[in-house]
Amino acid sequence: MVHFVGAGPGATDLITLRGLKYLSEADVIIYAGSLVNKELLSYAKAGAEIYNSAHMTLEEVIDVVKKAEKENKNTVRLHTGDPSIYGAIREQIDILKLLDINFDVVPGVSSFCGAAASLNAEYTLPNVSQSVIITRMEGRTPVPERESIRSFAAHKSTMILFLSSGLAEELSKELIAGGYEKDTPVAVVYKATWHDEKIFGCTVESLPQTMKDNNITKTALILVGNFLGNDYERSKLYSPKFTHEFREGIE
Repeated sequence: MVHFVGAGPGATDLITLRGLKYLSEADVIIYAGSLVNKELLSYAKAGAEIYNSAHMTLEEVIDVVKKAEKENKNTVRLHTGDPSIYGAIREQIDILKLLDINFDVVPGVSSFCGAAASLNAEYTLPNVSQSVIITRMEGRTPVPERESIRSFAAHKSTMILFLSSGLAEELSKELIAGGYEKDTPVAVVYKATWHDEKIFGCTVESLPQTMKDNNITKTALILVGNFLGNDYERSKLYSPKFTHEFREGIE
């Protein structure tokens, strides 16, 4: 059996109870060493085989899994955050299906949720933004043209950018060209929820200089939008005048 486990955004106590159970029982652990907090490996049982996938190809990962299956061992594939977001699990799952190897997926706390918690922020504010776009700048891995930063920026909704820290100059230009005002607030959250987390506030226009001044080139989320401001409407759900299934509003 292979368990794809979301390790959470960084802090070791943000892994789920289910994920922790599987991790502590695993005979074989393959973890994303470039991103997963290595302190999580302290939960591994004595004698567990541990592999760092940062040094492995997909084929090498599958070879480890196949060997574990032949030896009747359980494997945990430990991914950062939530495996469904930039986790590259689909290509692994499809091979496991072909090999008739059982698997499941354990969700995790994504770093974009960890970043919001660190900022004490809410991404969806009434009359500000009711949509969250999770995306990335095009780098060595291409992005479909219909999903360009410029096209998404036209919505002026909340945008969360993964894997884009080293492309701040181009990102800033694309955000402005797409429709964000130059003074739209931005938060850069480096290593959200880790002990060495850092947070920097700036604007879309000043983003490149902020990244340069603080030497941020990787392992950071870039959060864009007016949800970072102070203007919003109160939620109708808790308004004394709002009637819903559980409460009668007061006229």
